[in-house]
Amino acid sequence: MTKKGLYVQLFSIHGLIRGESPELGRDADTGSQVKYVLELARELARNPEVAQVDLVTRLIHDNTVSAQYSEPIEQISDKARIVRIQCGGRKYIRKENLWRHLYEFIDKTLKFIKNQGRVPDIFHGHYADGGYVASEMASIFGAPFIFTGHSMGRHKKNKLLSEGMNATEMVRRYHIDYRISVEERVIKEAEKIITSTSHEIDKQYSLYDNFSSGNYLVNPPGIDIDVFYPYYETQFTASPESETFKQAHVDLLLELQRFWVGPQKPFILALCRPDQRKNIAGLLTAYGQDKDLQAIANLAIFAGIRKNITVMEENEREVLTEMLMLMDRYDLYGKLAIPKKHDFSFEVPELYRICAENRGVFVNPALVEPFGLTLIEAASSGLPIVATNDGGPADIIANCENGILIDPSNSAEIARACKTILVDSDLWSACSSNGINGVRQYYSWKAHSDTTLEVYKSNLHRMPNDDLNRKGSPKTSAFGHLLTTAKRLLFTDIDNILIGDDEALALFLAEIAENRDLLWGIATGRPLDLTLQVLEEYDIPVPDILICSVGTAIYYGTDSGNRVDGGWDHHISYKWQPERIKEALSELEFLDIQDLENQRPFKISYLMEDDPDLLSEVHKTLQGGKLRYNLIFSNNQFLDILPYRASKGKALRYLSYKWNIPLAQIMVVGESGNDIDLLRGDMCAVVVANHSSELENARGLRKIYFSKDEYAAGILDGMRYYNFTKGNGKE
Repeated sequence: MTKKGLYVQLFSIHGLIRGESPELGRDADTGSQVKYVLELARELARNPEVAQVDLVTRLIHDNTVSAQYSEPIEQISDKARIVRIQCGGRKYIRKENLWRHLYEFIDKTLKFIKNQGRVPDIFHGHYADGGYVASEMASIFGAPFIFTGHSMGRHKKNKLLSEGMNATEMVRRYHIDYRISVEERVIKEAEKIITSTSHEIDKQYSLYDNFSSGNYLVNPPGIDIDVFYPYYETQFTASPESETFKQAHVDLLLELQRFWVGPQKPFILALCRPDQRKNIAGLLTAYGQDKDLQAIANLAIFAGIRKNITVMEENEREVLTEMLMLMDRYDLYGKLAIPKKHDFSFEVPELYRICAENRGVFVNPALVEPFGLTLIEAASSGLPIVATNDGGPADIIANCENGILIDPSNSAEIARACKTILVDSDLWSACSSNGINGVRQYYSWKAHSDTTLEVYKSNLHRMPNDDLNRKGSPKTSAFGHLLTTAKRLLFTDIDNILIGDDEALALFLAEIAENRDLLWGIATGRPLDLTLQVLEEYDIPVPDILICSVGTAIYYGTDSGNRVDGGWDHHISYKWQPERIKEALSELEFLDIQDLENQRPFKISYLMEDDPDLLSEVHKTLQGGKLRYNLIFSNNQFLDILPYRASKGKALRYLSYKWNIPLAQIMVVGESGNDIDLLRGDMCAVVVANHSSELENARGLRKIYFSKDEYAAGILDGMRYYNFTKGNGKE
């Protein structure tokens, strides 16, 4: 990848995104956001100031969806590609259930970036989950974070409450409260929030506690007018693409006509996902209760892509079932078309034009519509619109003067608006012409992309790599730059290693300060606050990485504070049941629980006599309770119970995986029993001469160097032994 020009990463996490024939409307995850991010990626990549655009999403390998979603890289233009990152297994998971897998997504994206050899300049998140990931990535690298919400959780929650859904059901189905808490955070952290309409700011973002902290810009998206051209243009040529459009035209007519008794009538068109918020039932009720409207026009509802309703997600299944029941209730057979599929690339543009040729009308009856991309597609094709008054359609109709706004909860009003346009020929023609001209004036992808690029450029605060300081970035909290370029790591404990020989310590710190190829970390049993306290006491600078509390917490040392590794927290929390562990061990009278300052969320600490039989009794008690744990006994008295995924060694292996640094390029130095897990394996292990007797048994382990020097002198001896000194880096 070239170093010249901007490198942009866009995040849209759910995974059902592909460059060719995107499955819009397939389910709740495949709405207009898919079209938006694809077009934005392509248009940004056309700009000569942009070097690369990655649209980062989830990799899915599932027989129920297209095999295209399992391709790690899909090139969609010369400088734009879809990058798929695996997380949460391989099966398709709807976006509401992906929250707990986002730490894994972040960790694997970091690995991808390191392999690319260049850190993105901009992280742009779409929807709440994409915003969360982008904000984390931007924080790690000290880069700008841009957010586009598309729809917001508080507004959705209010709508669902007004429709009668209870809060418990909302949390179960949508994890709505967690989503809202994430949105509060990203509003505060984003350098710029891009919205499609002013309505989003006034009616959605304004509901948030952090609303005033947001920096907002209205930048409406566009469409490709070469695809969504007016119905009256004749562009059929002998080219393959035009032949495909002609085939789509004929296929759609045949599909629609098999539903209608009177196919010569104009028709009302709706195109949306099968989602309760899209209010398909409201449109069906409006049509079903108005006999005059049924006499004037047919109705066609393209509600996503389906094969078997019974195996679809609950929300989609309920909507589609209700559609069928309303069709039966109002006896709409012969008047209502509900096709099972449509191809977005060719059939949807033709669908708008067929409806316009028949002097029909496009209806968006959604309870709320943040923007309404289908509305400008229909308008560009010459089709008048009837749309909800809640959201972006108000801006579209104000700009284009091409339709009527309605209250989506008032079925009679929906029917009345449709009839008004359908029976008034002059009004229909005016709306059609105004829509075509208005879209060309107000809704261009190039204009949208150019404005977005200016937002990116105005928020850049990254400097060339040659100017990076030891923390890796001018934004000193950006430890990601340092770790993505790191080739080797060195980890030591504090007590009896760093502390004990002041002269040797000074020599070691001087070596570390000059060795830019080597990152230094501390792995200690102390919690962070006590670690920092002892470092200050002995005038030891904060290292690049801190593994604290016997491997149950990882922090990155920065000039602006010590940032916790949330991915590690999430990883070790699996099956961790601290209260049950405390209850089980409370029956063992030989255990004395340590002071509160030694207890941590992922560490329960006791004092115990050094007796193998007592240690065996602890294991027996915990195993009898079917508890998952890791037990560390050190210095002949300290007993720590940790999550079974946690330890110093496991934390270091996690860092090796996350930052793609081979274990053979990591040196560890220990002196006591709680270092044994750190010393095992493929790392370059060193034991200082003043080690405790607990480590004598480790002399037989592979790849452990027992230094003859004590304290920090033993570290320097080990660095020479493994060629970890300045200028001896291994590739």
